[in-house]
Amino acid sequence: MSATFALSAAAPVGRAAAASTSLRQRLLKSSPRQPGGARRTTRGGTVYARVSGTERTSTTSQISSQIKDIRSQMEEDEDLNTLMAGLRGTNIDDSDFAADGVKMRVVDLDKIKAEGGDDDRLPLYYDPELIAQYWRRRPGAVAQRILQLSTIAGSFITGIIADLVTNKTSENSVKRAIQLREIVTSLGPAYIKLGQALSIRPDILSPQAMTELQKLCDKVPSFDNKIAFDTLERELGCKWQDIYSELGPDPVAAASLGQVYKGKLKSNGDIVAVKVQRPAVLETVSIDLYILRRVGVALRSVPQINTDVVGLLDEWAERFFEELDYVKEGDNATKFAASIEDDLPQVVVPRTYSEYTRRKVITSQWLDGEKLSQSTADDVGDLVNIGVICYLKQLLDTGFFHADPHPGNLIRTPDGRLAILDFGLMTNIDDNIKFGMIEAIAHLIHRDYDAIVEDFVTLDFIPEGVDLKPILPPLARVFDQALEGGGAKNINFQEVAADLAQITFDYPFRIPPYFALIIRAIGVLEGIALVGNPEFALVDEAYPYISKRLLTDDSPRLRESLRYMVYGKGQVFDADRLIDVLEAFETFSVASRTSRGDMESEAAAATTAAAAAPGGFDLNQIFAQIQAGLTPPAAAASTARGGDQDAQTREALQFVLSPQGSIFREFLLDEAVKGIDALSRDNAARVLQQVGLGDATVPLLLPGALLPRSVRLSPRVTDDDRATVESVTKLLNFLLRGSRTADPSKVARELGPLLPAVATEVLPELISRLNSRVAARTIREVFGDQLTSTPLAAGAASPR
Repeated sequence: MSATFALSAAAPVGRAAAASTSLRQRLLKSSPRQPGGARRTTRGGTVYARVSGTERTSTTSQISSQIKDIRSQMEEDEDLNTLMAGLRGTNIDDSDFAADGVKMRVVDLDKIKAEGGDDDRLPLYYDPELIAQYWRRRPGAVAQRILQLSTIAGSFITGIIADLVTNKTSENSVKRAIQLREIVTSLGPAYIKLGQALSIRPDILSPQAMTELQKLCDKVPSFDNKIAFDTLERELGCKWQDIYSELGPDPVAAASLGQVYKGKLKSNGDIVAVKVQRPAVLETVSIDLYILRRVGVALRSVPQINTDVVGLLDEWAERFFEELDYVKEGDNATKFAASIEDDLPQVVVPRTYSEYTRRKVITSQWLDGEKLSQSTADDVGDLVNIGVICYLKQLLDTGFFHADPHPGNLIRTPDGRLAILDFGLMTNIDDNIKFGMIEAIAHLIHRDYDAIVEDFVTLDFIPEGVDLKPILPPLARVFDQALEGGGAKNINFQEVAADLAQITFDYPFRIPPYFALIIRAIGVLEGIALVGNPEFALVDEAYPYISKRLLTDDSPRLRESLRYMVYGKGQVFDADRLIDVLEAFETFSVASRTSRGDMESEAAAATTAAAAAPGGFDLNQIFAQIQAGLTPPAAAASTARGGDQDAQTREALQFVLSPQGSIFREFLLDEAVKGIDALSRDNAARVLQQVGLGDATVPLLLPGALLPRSVRLSPRVTDDDRATVESVTKLLNFLLRGSRTADPSKVARELGPLLPAVATEVLPELISRLNSRVAARTIREVFGDQLTSTPLAAGAASPR
């Protein structure tokens, strides 16, 4: 999946590389395309791409295989391989301290105090106007900072101006990126963070420039311990010895915003990490943003620059200011931990000690471990899968997304769990984007390109109001080639990338900021996984979670997405697609139990022990739990065994009958009614045919008729009925696989507790809808055109 994201990002890379040697121009030299099986038609002056034959869909296994093929071919292209390595965080320098000789230049606080009054304060949140007002009253400090920056970056700025004048910005982009990387650490935290933010924006920078900026080290020399401890005591309002029995004496790591000490709480002996903010950070960051914003306003008049520099800077700066508030960082960690604790106990988030946390000091739980990317443990693959589920939950469920994913923030703990660190930078993803992603996946599987183009608008890739019709033909060619069978040898990757490049240059495509963070998170996880498993494909891990959401979420949009996934554009029930979704759900269930690890086993053991106690299970308690929507103790113990080695019924059947499956049962109710009706009529027709009554009729005297009419005894079975019978049979065979040869007593124990609730909830509605269907069909067949109306009386004319 990361390969697909990188593929979609390949074209925007060309925007920053528009010279003759750029990736875009090389891609656009490809010859006219004639993908196999596709043809172009014109309707009303608009060209549409159409694929011969009936509607085609792609299974997740086919998509997974194609993604691996695409990734393999992408890695053969130097630029795209560089891009993918960057998105996976391969180039990040995650040292604990800066290299020797690196110095950070910050503002002169004495100069600032001399120019301003005591009551004049900088805002603690990002407000460009208030910040501008503050620094306009301190022209001396601004001039001093500009001189400081010019001294460090003078040659770089001169080079940028020369590139703009000579129209060589793309040609010299790598050279300038190397210069920027070499000086940016000295410029201070704003420039370090800005460089790192740009390093994951392929729509702004070329792959080589991204690579250089990804080598930026967010580590700088530690500042004086006395200053750190004075800040600590001033923030906490007491001597540090009153809170910590041990602290320091030296930092264990230093970054652009602060440095970390290892300590021990005096109250309970907990080992903690204490992060103290660097002095003058707010002043340095705000004055740099003020200067950069003024430069951005000036660049609006430069025709060669079509990026909204000011808008990009404001969007990034707002999040950056949040990182300066350690209280918010602690709250983020607490909120994040609460959002995943029930589903992902194998994911560890350091506890925040809020009573010892202030705006410039945060005290959190100390976690031992090793970087997941550097671990050689056997369970790294499992932890990557847990990480995938965790980020999918953030992305598609909670909407509270960890926006600073890199290998240094993913830790394997000694007990084999996944720890996620650093919650200073988070982003919120609204429901429209969450649901839009799931809808886009369903549309991709059904190759509904018209809908996919609309999805680009929903997901903020294309502004509203843009004419989407011209985008469809190249987009259809891109996806048709990528999703065709036959492996990478049948994919003309140059043509695919050229189409993408042309789309992004001809139409207002953009990569939304949230999506750049998603690409990075997915890329990092994929990069770690590929080290141990070259066949890893993220879609294999992602689709099971998406299936779980589709089958259990009662959101109207997700219900509609499930219906579309199963019925497609033609609104025809597809049993194979439904089975695909159910199999993916089973995969998620197994992975979920794996992620719960020993903790689930311990809980199951406790449940089993309670069951074995005198009196055993209370039957009334079991039925009370069923009515409350809880899993019965026996089912909980069975589920926790991991892998369901002793289960006699497949997981999908247990889910369909469980309280958790109530939404899915409601979704399938109409199809169940159609299936029962079709099966009963098909069986009745077969039986009558076998006994020689297939063509028999019976007399029926209708009200108001003078003569009786003959009505076929055998029910008519249409092609739609036969298709329904085939689909229902296929689905039943899937659900009952294993049950028909299983121990009946064990099956009864597994399904028995679930059946009463199903009977009370489903059967009355099922019978009611079935009766209505049978009654409606009977009326149609008796009074409609299908009625055989030959009078029984010989020679009588048919009534008109």
